[in-house]
Amino acid sequence: MKRRLGPAWLERSDDGGLRRRRGRVQPGFLDEHAAIVAKDKLVREVERELAERAAAAALDANAPVTFRQIACSYLDWLTRVKDAKPATIRDHRYLLAEPGAAHRRGSGAHRGTIMAALGDRPAAEVETREVNFLLERVADSDASNRTANKHRQLICAIYAYASQDATFGLANNPASRADRRPEPERARVDFYRPQEIEQLAAAFEAGAQREPAGTAVGPNELAARAAEDRQDADLVRVAAYTGLRRGELVALRWGDVDFDGRKVIVRRAVSANVEASSTKSRRAREVPLPAQAAEALIRLESRGDFTERDDYVFANRLGRRLDGSALRRRFERARDSAGLRPLRFHDLRHTYGSLLVAGGVDLASVKSAMGHSRITTTERYLHARSASELADRFTRALGVLEASTA
Repeated sequence: MKRRLGPAWLERSDDGGLRRRRGRVQPGFLDEHAAIVAKDKLVREVERELAERAAAAALDANAPVTFRQIACSYLDWLTRVKDAKPATIRDHRYLLAEPGAAHRRGSGAHRGTIMAALGDRPAAEVETREVNFLLERVADSDASNRTANKHRQLICAIYAYASQDATFGLANNPASRADRRPEPERARVDFYRPQEIEQLAAAFEAGAQREPAGTAVGPNELAARAAEDRQDADLVRVAAYTGLRRGELVALRWGDVDFDGRKVIVRRAVSANVEASSTKSRRAREVPLPAQAAEALIRLESRGDFTERDDYVFANRLGRRLDGSALRRRFERARDSAGLRPLRFHDLRHTYGSLLVAGGVDLASVKSAMGHSRITTTERYLHARSASELADRFTRALGVLEASTA
């Protein structure tokens, strides 16, 4: 270690060397004795500083792990080991933000409810009543019961991770016994009928999704916009007739479309504006390609540009993938212009599932095409079946039973 002590009380000698100056040492300068004193003082200060650092490090090493530490470790584990979707990591980071942290957009700041209550607490000492008090604060902020339950679920997941022997080996998960608030029964899935899908597509083709033009544009720009409008219209058709999620649609490439095999292979998706090499279910799936969707894709393939295997099916003028948020906004403007019910873009996926079930397709096939991990998710679309048709089926089945026992 080298430290500068100060200028020496020396001068150049006739032979080019250094010698002590004559006279009394001036303030700010050091002779040999003063330099030795200053050196000894500096060494003692450095030794004291190193000792304090070592003591602090030992204290930190023996200090109980805090909730903040296990939460940060949990997020890192989700990212590196579990390869969680960017949207999942983003949502978790939002709930675990520090109090006063700036919002990603706008000028607001996070309440940081979780970290304010638990961040500095030794994780092993957190009690269920503390988690309940935290959830009450969330509920008192006019948040829904679903939002409060999301806080509870995240805290529970963090403690489940920390309870593993390979992580922190905590013996208790206080969130597992915390109060879970009742959530309203999930609303019945609403969906568009085929004629409404075409009505929506027609609104796109007419440019209803565009903001009013402020200035006149030339013929080339008009032609480019018309091509974009037709692409949006066919995108809506593909969404409604294949059930692909919005992130899967914008990540779809021509190499994923198999016209001969009459299927679309869903291999990737966009999550939080990041293209991931896997879908929500983490496995590729094959979706049957009905004629309604195939015709839309054939029209898109005939555009001439950006139709190689690695090109995006739905591309902007530069061949890049579409922005999912902008697509959602265009959908809402076209929907409102067409006078349709205010369904979301995601409800085009519900439209697909509902129409399949209403048409008599078995739930197992619908589950496979939509990439559901559980059949209970697919059962949401059972309401689309005609009650009178089911009654007729039941009547026939009961009649067969009655005839066989007569």
